[in-house]
Amino acid sequence: MKAVRFVDARGGVRIGALENSRVRDAGPSGPQGFVPTPEAWSALAEATGPEHDLGDVRLLHPVVPQKILAIGLNYRSHADESDLEVPAVPVVFAKWTSALIGPGEDIVVPAEENRPDFEGEVAIVLGERVYRTTPDMARRAIGGISAIHDVSGRRAQLETPLRQFTLGKSFDTFAPLGPCIASPNSIDLDRIGLRTTVSGELMQEAWTDDLLFSFTDLIVYLSKGLTLEAGDVIATGTPGGVGDSRTPPRYLEEGDVVEVWVEGVGTLRNRVRRERI
Repeated sequence: MKAVRFVDARGGVRIGALENSRVRDAGPSGPQGFVPTPEAWSALAEATGPEHDLGDVRLLHPVVPQKILAIGLNYRSHADESDLEVPAVPVVFAKWTSALIGPGEDIVVPAEENRPDFEGEVAIVLGERVYRTTPDMARRAIGGISAIHDVSGRRAQLETPLRQFTLGKSFDTFAPLGPCIASPNSIDLDRIGLRTTVSGELMQEAWTDDLLFSFTDLIVYLSKGLTLEAGDVIATGTPGGVGDSRTPPRYLEEGDVVEVWVEGVGTLRNRVRRERI
């Protein structure tokens, strides 16, 4: 089962069940969008509202989380290409939720950013509140899976000695999320395929069984001292192939189309444009 948040023909923001190219209306969206609790999935399965062709609605990012927690260097291939040691514990940083956009919206690169980069990732969406959780409870807390593009302004990220990840990762529009949230019951959580293409060229390909820290590892680690709320998003890390590590570098350019495909979820597609000031 897949959940979406969408704008209908009358401008209303709704929740829907996505089945192939049809969206079945499940009622109005609340301020947090689709929070993938067990109760929300049950209500979605029972929805009997009108159906729409996918092309007749505008998809939004499916959830409005309180927090986006992002993980760096969680694939050995990305650590290797960055000339960094494999970390002993997860590398954690934040992306501000003001960076969120949905599928089909433009990624707008700030005028000052001359090294805009792509990072396709699998996103975990929490389905319940957790604090100091166990591995078994952490797995049960996974409410759904989505695709997230951790767009990265390498100039801002790397220009200070201590690397200010949050700013360079949180520019407006730098967190595309979607197109849907897929139920964890429909996906093999231990091995999820991930691909990133830029204007048709394959840049990244990996499977989540290559993660250095698994989904449950991340939830357990993050919940030690930090309450994770239902609807919070964890961007689980990007594999090797990012533009900044290529020779020559391949940065995002005006008119590029970035597609992040996550197995069981679908493809998150966004066009790139430069800010005009």
